[in-house]
Amino acid sequence: MGARRHGAVRTQEKSVRGWHHAPPPGSRSGVADYAERLGHAWSGLDHPGVDVYHIGNNGLHREIYHRAIENPGVVILHDAVLHHFLLGTLDRAAYVEEFVHNYGEWRRDLAGELWDARASSGVDPRYFEFAMLRRLVERARGVVVHNPGAARIAAAHGATNVAVVPHFFEAQGLPDACDAARFRQRLNIEQSTLLFGCFGYLRETKRLGPTITAFRRLHAIYPDSALLIAGEPVSPILERYLASEARHPAILRLGHLAERDLLTAFEAVDCCVNLRYPAAGETSGIAIRLMGIGKPVILTEGAETEDVPLGACLKVRAGVSESAELFEHMAMLAACPMLGRAIGAEARRHIATRHSMDAVARTYAQILRSVSR
Repeated sequence: MGARRHGAVRTQEKSVRGWHHAPPPGSRSGVADYAERLGHAWSGLDHPGVDVYHIGNNGLHREIYHRAIENPGVVILHDAVLHHFLLGTLDRAAYVEEFVHNYGEWRRDLAGELWDARASSGVDPRYFEFAMLRRLVERARGVVVHNPGAARIAAAHGATNVAVVPHFFEAQGLPDACDAARFRQRLNIEQSTLLFGCFGYLRETKRLGPTITAFRRLHAIYPDSALLIAGEPVSPILERYLASEARHPAILRLGHLAERDLLTAFEAVDCCVNLRYPAAGETSGIAIRLMGIGKPVILTEGAETEDVPLGACLKVRAGVSESAELFEHMAMLAACPMLGRAIGAEARRHIATRHSMDAVARTYAQILRSVSR
């Protein structure tokens, strides 16, 4: 258990279960946590020895990606856009050839332009429009995604055996109200303060600029409110932006949180702001976990969130109205706390119905049995 093979995690014996390839436990990666928990859930289920590859959009998945192409199995796409991953792992010539493999010779010049402008890839929507999946999904015996939008992206790149499996939720070891109260005390936040939270790796796509703008406007009207931003910026530009724009007495900054502290922070907030634009076909594990414990979550409207009913969350449209719509949702929750509790209760029901670990593990087992025939 837990031994590595070519940079991946071996969670099960190959002779019985196949290899389970993912970033090693303890990595600062939601995919690593997902794979570890899923591996435990699989331990009591009967399924054939099929290799499973967890693929995300960062360098932790380099060896896993290559292994999935060399020895095809079932690919779990945690991000359905791998453009940024390939920008970070290929040189210019290899990147251009990979782009041509995906989109045709007539786009060779565009590939060169995108490579040369790659410094803006974190915010330029063009890099999110080209998922660069073809080589991986055409080889795979099966492809698993977590939402319908990602399924459409995979199918458009040649995947023929695509299954949508909801991101699981486990309600285990959650902190209690006393832990949450002490967490607020450490941050000098009153128990009555309406606390919004943003969590995880802090990327430009998490829309922290519009979030901070909306919160500043809210706080001017509802001073008994606060915003917690917890996580590490992924770029120096964003780090400098937060250092200047997050200087507000009601905006609190924390770095990377260990698992127990993260769960306590989840319990302590009243609402999570979890915007994503441009999106990469991902389903946010953070959003699933917060909804699962009954917290209202504000999401970006789009293909990745189309299967989350409006009664179980709040959504804002990307674009010029984004910050204004976010402010309206924040103000509505401040003016009517009962509404937030009702949305959180519906979110909990939705997650319990569609995202239980037992149901997800059984679905995976069925998929593995089907591809082994």
